[in-house]
Amino acid sequence: MNVLEELIMQIIIDSGDVRYHAYEALTLANEGKFEEARESIKRANEAMEKAHEAQTSVLFKEANGEKVEISALFVHSQDHLMTAISEKNLIAQLIEMRKSIQDLIEAKNN
Repeated sequence: MNVLEELIMQIIIDSGDVRYHAYEALTLANEGKFEEARESIKRANEAMEKAHEAQTSVLFKEANGEKVEISALFVHSQDHLMTAISEKNLIAQLIEMRKSIQDLIEAKNN
């Protein structure tokens, strides 16, 4: 496997980690475990940062004049990253709404 293929695979792996941690956070929030959910979102953000670093490495190669072959695997990695980012952002908003609803319910019951 060459360096470019390794970077592409890293984007796919890290994007999967983003999605895993984001959905884990949503599950935790639905159980009322908001602090644990924040930690999972933090791990999702860390994975997203790693994926972005790999993506940036690929982009720098091309910016520096190195021909980067656009393969189906590269397109696939970009699709994974874009989807993971969108899902993570949406899940973070859902968690905030869930927390707001929980706060209102608790305030009403007190």
